[in-house]
Amino acid sequence: MNVFDTARKNWAEEPISAAAERFGLKDMPDLDYTPAVARETAPLYERVKDHIPAIEWPVFAPYIHAINRLKKERGAVILAHNYQTPEIFHCVSDIVGDSLQLAREAGSVDAEIIVQCGVHFMAETSKLLNPHKTVLIPDSRAGCSLSESITGADVRRLKAANPGVPVVTYVNTSADVKAETDICCTSSNALAIVESLKEDTVFCIPDEYLAMNIAKQTSKKILTWKGHCEVHERFTAEELLAYKEADPSIQIIGHPECHPDVIDVCDYSGSTAGMINYVKDNRPPKVLLVTECSMASNIEAEAPGVEFVKPCNLCPHMKRITLPKILDTLVFMREEVTVDPAIADRARLAVERMVNLGK
Repeated sequence: MNVFDTARKNWAEEPISAAAERFGLKDMPDLDYTPAVARETAPLYERVKDHIPAIEWPVFAPYIHAINRLKKERGAVILAHNYQTPEIFHCVSDIVGDSLQLAREAGSVDAEIIVQCGVHFMAETSKLLNPHKTVLIPDSRAGCSLSESITGADVRRLKAANPGVPVVTYVNTSADVKAETDICCTSSNALAIVESLKEDTVFCIPDEYLAMNIAKQTSKKILTWKGHCEVHERFTAEELLAYKEADPSIQIIGHPECHPDVIDVCDYSGSTAGMINYVKDNRPPKVLLVTECSMASNIEAEAPGVEFVKPCNLCPHMKRITLPKILDTLVFMREEVTVDPAIADRARLAVERMVNLGK
């Protein structure tokens, strides 16, 4: 039972109006699957009906209905990464995208409250770009193996041992690491960021595989760090070749966080946004996405006629974000993300350099 469900039991002992006032709301949300909820959420179910069985919709629908009402009442906007599950991605989010898209959108939204449906470094990035806004994450334990592979102290040691070498840091890092960085990057702009620097030797950290894939596309010397994504590092070239052998018509689309041997087998490699655009633009009859499993379901809902083969590697951190937790966050205004002012300005500068370069 989540915090919201526990609190509902207590509300029964006091007038609904009093409970609503206590949490700064007009009234408390009702989580019954009523005919009105069914009717109002029916258009949303049409988007996800191929991914959520009809028997499960009465469980999801009341939460979706309550979240969409409460975010308007709170003046909140929900940002969701491409790895979120379909009921979040298609039914409650206002802005979706990869890390770069969300970073850009976070800096331009008008809402005073941002709910980040993704992992913690994404919420930190939103806070860096919106220091005076309230940024919430439905579960602050939603981490990232890449982010946890390196610290600000590690970066300081690298810089001391390699004076004059610029540091390009993947956005999948903590604010502490970003504060020690010259400029951030994402998988979609890493090559452009590296090429924009005048130096011939560049640190590209912490994702070793992303750095190795960038090194194959540039004449610059790329220095790496042994950080890996626990989802993408599980894919192997042998696994993908077996799919190709079984069906030569299959198009394999890979994320550059995969090992270079895996990328060599792919027909296309790009960021999550790049992968989505490739599928929508080319409409290959059969696709294997070499990335987090939920993204295939999210694209499938928008690309009818494309068959997706799903070697389902899930990100346990992304899956900490659920509809009940999103509703908890909106009701109680909890799990607020803050950044130490001592590092915020320097970290923000590295992110803004990345965003501004794209403009």
